[in-house]
Amino acid sequence: MAHVVVVGGGLTGLTVAFRLKQFAPDTAVTVLEPRPRPGGNIGTEEHRGFRVECGPNGFLDRTPAVPDLVRDLGLSDRLIAASDGSRKNRYVFLGDRLRKLPRGPLGLLTTSLLSLRGKWRLVTEPWRKTPPPQAEESVQQFAERRAGKEAADVFADALVTGIHGGDPALLSVRATFPRLPVMEREAGSVVRGFLRAAKQRKRDAKARGEPAPGPMRMWSFREGLQVLTDALAEQLGGAVRCGVTVRAVLEAASVAPWKVYGESSKAWSADAVVLACPSYEQAAILQELSPQLADELAAIPYNRIAVVALGYRERDCPRRFDGFGYIAPQNTRRDVLGVQWCSSIFPDRAPQGFVLWRALCGGVHRAEQVEWSDDRLGKAVHEEIKRAMGVTGEPVYRKIVRWPNAIPQYVIGHLDRVARIDALAAAHPGLFLTGNALRGVAMADCVEQAGLVAAQVANFVQNATV
Repeated sequence: MAHVVVVGGGLTGLTVAFRLKQFAPDTAVTVLEPRPRPGGNIGTEEHRGFRVECGPNGFLDRTPAVPDLVRDLGLSDRLIAASDGSRKNRYVFLGDRLRKLPRGPLGLLTTSLLSLRGKWRLVTEPWRKTPPPQAEESVQQFAERRAGKEAADVFADALVTGIHGGDPALLSVRATFPRLPVMEREAGSVVRGFLRAAKQRKRDAKARGEPAPGPMRMWSFREGLQVLTDALAEQLGGAVRCGVTVRAVLEAASVAPWKVYGESSKAWSADAVVLACPSYEQAAILQELSPQLADELAAIPYNRIAVVALGYRERDCPRRFDGFGYIAPQNTRRDVLGVQWCSSIFPDRAPQGFVLWRALCGGVHRAEQVEWSDDRLGKAVHEEIKRAMGVTGEPVYRKIVRWPNAIPQYVIGHLDRVARIDALAAAHPGLFLTGNALRGVAMADCVEQAGLVAAQVANFVQNATV
């Protein structure tokens, strides 16, 4: 019987192991996770009726990857969709006030976020012929070339801040938003590309005999996102071993071609090894096997994020906040990157008569905030919330979670680095690398990549045992 060791018990590693058991049922799988519990950055905590997500707040259904996984785990009836208001109402904090992000062409024409010149540059994007430069573009450069500097400074910055907590001037557009350059190349315009994609989705749904797909939505579970990773771990049972730190992976001159070394002289023999942990952990594990590969993995930067969840009495919140929340673009250098109105997005996130809001602090330009004391960080977020939303009372609940290595940053040159990583890993048959540091940071990306890797591993071990 073949044996596969998966290092990393977050969403990606658990999904690799789960799918591998489906693709190759006779293969033994062991998942090694250094933390006390599986799930990685996904975690839900509840206290005094406040339900807080420590990491991601939900997942989008832009691909079938996560919905299919949820279905296969028998969890579909426990899903909850984000509120309509959270899909329609999103804001940015500029000029010391909340301004609603526009939806649709009419919204772009009437928004106060852009001048008349800025609106003209944005709405005329479909007719703009601006050939891309030979050099790789940042998100900021791409947005400026297609839609103008004003739109880039507001919308591109808000988009990158909300998803990556990064700087659009540093991140590669081909790596972070790969669909945009493809749309420009194939449709001559990003706007036309989105319209074509929407029409194609409708045609595909009709061909399958399904109703036309609606707008993309965010989803979670009533009890929180940890339901998903808990279900994966439960399905895998004793295959998941927590509290195990892997220090090295080496090729072995024995019946099993790989050896995974943990602390205290513990070791596992394996026919294949999947590293699904963060890239800096992969680098440390592979240093002895391939210093060059380790150096490439270690060069992928991460930002630092602090999650600050605050609960307030509804009576101390003079306005009704029906929406997703707001972003404070990185270029404003405020004390928060953005605030999610959790109890408006999903039900049961706060007790009756209270609200729960979650602020994200830090990012690439305010990394020092992660080191602030709880009191300093909590006070700073409270002051920002008072300024943006007019709250009159003090918070009655506070939860702070620090992520010193939160979100990998796909800077210029990232895709070239990933190509080098792939080539170096290919020199070691049976070694597979995955995780959100390589090909997408969203939950959908992680689950989709995990399925692809599981299929590759299944094919490898099946061919190796023939």
